[in-house]
Amino acid sequence: MTILDQFHAHGWAVLPPEPSVAAWARAAFVAGGDALKDPQQRAEWLQCGGTWFVGVDALANAADGSIAGVPLTGAFLTLTGPMPPLHRAQLSVTWPGYPKPREGEDDKGFAYRRNRDAAHVDGLLPIGPTRQRQLREPHAFILGLPLTECDPGASPLVVWSGSHKRMGAALCDALAKVPEPERSTYNLTQPYIHARKDVFETCPRHEISVAPGGAIVLHRHLLHGIAPWLKGACAPDVGRQIAYFRPQYKTCLDWMKPDLV
Repeated sequence: MTILDQFHAHGWAVLPPEPSVAAWARAAFVAGGDALKDPQQRAEWLQCGGTWFVGVDALANAADGSIAGVPLTGAFLTLTGPMPPLHRAQLSVTWPGYPKPREGEDDKGFAYRRNRDAAHVDGLLPIGPTRQRQLREPHAFILGLPLTECDPGASPLVVWSGSHKRMGAALCDALAKVPEPERSTYNLTQPYIHARKDVFETCPRHEISVAPGGAIVLHRHLLHGIAPWLKGACAPDVGRQIAYFRPQYKTCLDWMKPDLV
């Protein structure tokens, strides 16, 4: 099975470490250190009792993905295709003790974070007092680039293999009846919850731990999350660090296509 076949079948793929990605990861690690020291960034993004730095748009990369002149390139391009203009990458960092309750998180929400890895589909944001799930950010794909080497039990990324098909079918069926201008504000809460329950019952859960220089590509419809930090799992003092790119489509209709890009 080729890496492309694996991706289409499972909704995720891991690319082994390679020199070009390792060089980028070293540059991103340095830039990430600056972000982690920044008082404003820490005030905004240090969550879960100090065990998770959410780090949205925290990395100071250029629009081509390069950092400090080091280009963003690697075998992952066989899955993503040429990179569109990129946003500043997320710098997600976890430490021992994750998870603790996030600010404003009730008991039910924390139990879901602890027991279900806070599993979600990216781009479906909880909007308003009732936290309606709406497709506000129609991502093309998710590219994860590890920056530190950690034990597998140190809060790895979690995926539900094949869930992109079930989540995608349910969400796209719901959106198909909605005019394009209204799709980004349509309430997807119920089809999202029902599809997620189906995924938990039918799709195998996998934990993904990759060394710096490797890459992870997730389908935009894939259910994924972060596992709790296992007691005794080792990592550097700077924690498990992963940079994430999620370039967005211009329309929800593009997001509804079954293809990767």
